[in-house]
Parts: sequence; structure tokens; C-alpha cells
Amino acid sequence: MILIAERINGMFSDVRQAVAEKNKKIIQDLAKKQTDAGAGYLDVNVGTAAADQQAAMQWLVETIQQTCSTPLCLDSQKPGVIAAGLKVANTDPGILLNSSPLNRRTDEEILDKYIEMAKNAGPKAGIIALAMDKNGVPQDTDTRVAIAAEIVSKAIEVGFDTQRLFIDPIVLPVKVPNAQTQPANVFAAMDQIRILAEPAPHITVGLSNISQGAAERSLINSVFLAMAVSHGMDSAIADVFDEKLMNILATAEMLMNKQIYSDSFLKAYTSMNK
Repeated sequence: MILIAERINGMFSDVRQAVAEKNKKIIQDLAKKQTDAGAGYLDVNVGTAAADQQAAMQWLVETIQQTCSTPLCLDSQKPGVIAAGLKVANTDPGILLNSSPLNRRTDEEILDKYIEMAKNAGPKAGIIALAMDKNGVPQDTDTRVAIAAEIVSKAIEVGFDTQRLFIDPIVLPVKVPNAQTQPANVFAAMDQIRILAEPAPHITVGLSNISQGAAERSLINSVFLAMAVSHGMDSAIADVFDEKLMNILATAEMLMNKQIYSDSFLKAYTSMNK
């Protein structure tokens, strides 16, 4: 599982305050602790923490890289913010650009921009593309898969390796009215997305979205994660500090024969991901 740690995000009050005060220690502690907890990438999302999002993205990238070499996942639906982060990012260990829809009413070419930035960022750069388009987030399986197929086709057309492509079928908060049908739709979409190309694109989600606003958030996230692993999901933007979630992930991967069983498989999984 490619784990993308979620906590360096301006939606969290400590990160928002750190950006406002240019407090490097908070950001660097989060970077190091998430890496130690098993993160393969660190998501970096300014969110609404700063009026000048480009400058804030550069400050975050530079601050993290002063203390941590973990690959970054630059997270913004504004290409200019991604481009600003790339100017100061070390892409040698790899980098992800998150996240672009297929298209937008205001920008039909947005996915092309993300692919081009990733191509220019080196052979280890990938993109996370959302299975949504100018009509918004799909509510059914078929539309999700159709958009994902268009994303894959576009990547192949411009010579972008599908192994560098992460498709996010988009999970919606289960607490939203009528949203309980959506997890099943997402799982069905995953089953089809993983056979859209050879080699297959990665499948990822913003895991915490499923439990937004709900009680028992960790439980909901963990069960969804385990179920998604059985449908071919191999990446997630998640809370790597949630020990129960990480243990359930390790168990799910072991039961899917992605990890070798031993009586100490939890300890082995943790060690392997550090």
C-alpha cells in the first residue's frame, strides 16, 4: 500500500497556525513523525491557510525538505500552486501532483497541465487524477469508470506511463443524505479501473472523506480501507497516526496475500514501511 500521509494540510488548525506564523517546528515534526509512522509520501496542502497559496506552498515544501527526504505529494486543484511547489521541490526521490479532474467548465485542459508538469518533473513524478469532470462528482459507477477511462486514454495518448497515474474514484461522506449507496459504487468502479490499462493505474482515495462529520471516524475509515484493498486499491491519503487503521491495513494486505504471514506480521509490516 502506498500511504500518503494527510496531516500537513491547512484545514488542520495547527498547520494553519504554523503557516501564518512561519513556525517550522510544527511542520517538521509532522513530517518526521508521519514518516516514522509509515508514510510513503507526505501530502502538502495549503488549503485556506494563506491568501498567497503559491508562496505558502513553497514555504511548506522548503520547510519539510530541510528535515525530511520523504517524497512529497503536492496537493492543490490550482495548477499555479502546484507549479510553485515544483520550483523548490526535490523530485529525485519521487513526487505526486494531486489532484486534477478530467476537465473543468473554466479549464478544459487542466488534466493536460498536470500531466505536463509531471512529465517535466522527472521519471518518478506521478499524478493523482480525480474521476470527476466539469459536471461535478459522479453519483454512479458507470460515470466514474467512463471518466477514469478518459483519463487513462489521455495519459496513454501523450506518452505518460500509466504506472505513474493514480485514479481517485472519489469517496463521499457517508453521513451525507443518500450517500450510503456510494461506497458500493466506488468499490464497483475500482474493480473496473484496475483493468483499464496494462500496466494498471494505481487506485487511491482521500480516505478520511468517507467519515467526515460522522461519529466513529476511525472505525468507518478502517473498514472502508480493508474493503477497498480487496477491490484493488493500492494507495490512500490517510491518517498514518491511527494505529488501529494501520493494523487493519496490514491485516487486510496479509489476507489478500500481499504480505507474507508470520505471527509477528504487524511488527514486520510496520518495520517494512518505516
